[in-house]
Amino acid sequence: MSGAPDPVARRDDQHHYSYRHYADAKVAAGFDDLRFGGPIGQFLLESQQAVLLEALAPVRGRRVLDVGTGTGRAAIGLAQAGASVVGVDASAEMLEVAAARAKAAGVPVQFERADAHALPVGDRTVDAAVSLRVLMHTVDWRTCLAELCRVARWRVVVDFPALASFAALESGTRRLAKALGRNVEAYRVMAESDVASAFAACGFRVVMIRRQFVLPIALHKAVGTLGFTRSVEGGLRRMGLLRLLGSPVTMVAER
Repeated sequence: MSGAPDPVARRDDQHHYSYRHYADAKVAAGFDDLRFGGPIGQFLLESQQAVLLEALAPVRGRRVLDVGTGTGRAAIGLAQAGASVVGVDASAEMLEVAAARAKAAGVPVQFERADAHALPVGDRTVDAAVSLRVLMHTVDWRTCLAELCRVARWRVVVDFPALASFAALESGTRRLAKALGRNVEAYRVMAESDVASAFAACGFRVVMIRRQFVLPIALHKAVGTLGFTRSVEGGLRRMGLLRLLGSPVTMVAER
């Protein structure tokens, strides 16, 4: 991959927030604390890692491409579990943080700059492709999903905020703010049926779905108490609301 032309530089939609926002050294430096800081952030990270290990078991020896790797959290976790991992991202700034984190962790992860819409990877050359918190931000999520399916021999793992969830309220608010000229990440929410259909069009079938929270993650972080999160979410799950309103959704599909 390292000898290929830079596919990010060829794109003509670099004005899109998914490129501009993360091409900022300050955003990259503060991303881990913002996303994974505090007890709820750590819980998010541990939950994410557990789902990945379950989806790709047995992990040891797997060749995995982590698309939209960001600061490398998923890539490093998989490498620690014994996978051979390449992490790609459109943001050189995020990759710089990821490389530093991998070095500090003492794990051999290769990081490359690449665009999720046009991966510089051959067909079926990795066992699995993983892309977390990416489809919600991309210019064209179906193209990105098709690329993940193209390069994966076995499985693809993605996650996204669900259309049928409280995340839809936040997404709508952000889209309105964006329309009014505010500089916000106006991410999309997605229907599980749409994502499953896109997988099917690529010859993949959904084999696993996991949902994380009923209440918004922002609310849990505002409270900041893991006991509250476990208690409330446990009660909502027993009521059957996680299945109906849970988000984000992690979807695993197999060729």
